[in-house]
Amino acid sequence: MKLGLEVFLETAYKQFKHQKIGLVTNMTGVNQQLIPAIDLFYHHPHIKLTALYAPEHGIRGDAKEGEKVTSTVDPYTGLPVYSLYGTTRKPTKEMLEPVDVIVFDLQDIGSRYYTFIYTMAYVMEACMEEGKHVVVLDRPNPIGGIKMEGNVVEEDVRSFVGLLPIPNRHGMTVGELAVLFKHVFGYYCELTVIHMVGWRRTMYFDQTGLFWVPPSPNTPTLDMSMLYPGTCLVEGTNLS
Repeated sequence: MKLGLEVFLETAYKQFKHQKIGLVTNMTGVNQQLIPAIDLFYHHPHIKLTALYAPEHGIRGDAKEGEKVTSTVDPYTGLPVYSLYGTTRKPTKEMLEPVDVIVFDLQDIGSRYYTFIYTMAYVMEACMEEGKHVVVLDRPNPIGGIKMEGNVVEEDVRSFVGLLPIPNRHGMTVGELAVLFKHVFGYYCELTVIHMVGWRRTMYFDQTGLFWVPPSPNTPTLDMSMLYPGTCLVEGTNLS
């Protein structure tokens, strides 16, 4: 199969060839050879990478869950890294000034509580307001695209771990969620989803042939991702 990242680098980049690109990613944004999207974009002769954007856990995955991420300069590329998990979770106008297009490439784990999908929602909202284009590079839902389970979060208890009314186990890829966010929840940015090739809805991550890169320190295995839509409910209680 091919990831959205790989399809983008092969052909889809051409429609953005002369535009300034920002990249929302972290250690999960890799190709099948585990080369980071940051490196692939930075060294690509026809991609003008001008800024990086860090979600929860930071651009390199070295921040603990809930720990604020600071804006900085990436020591490997010299590019500015704007934190989307610090003083703001939505890109500001100033953060978006260096770019024409924001590319989103993060591995979700298939559960409503995971903050990466809401970082995507805030990016879409900010880009809608500032007239920027959003490109989502699709990746597999590691726990499959068939089953949807659990409740839908009520409006008065929404937060950054439950920002939109989707079920605990939502059964969608990040690309599909982006389309949902735009057309159902009103994040009407200019949106392009770069689809995978060869992914099937029945697939779990261990059937994709891809190497699992933990999206956070507490998500080391597929087994954990399978349990997460239920066990994470305990996090909202006083149980240990």
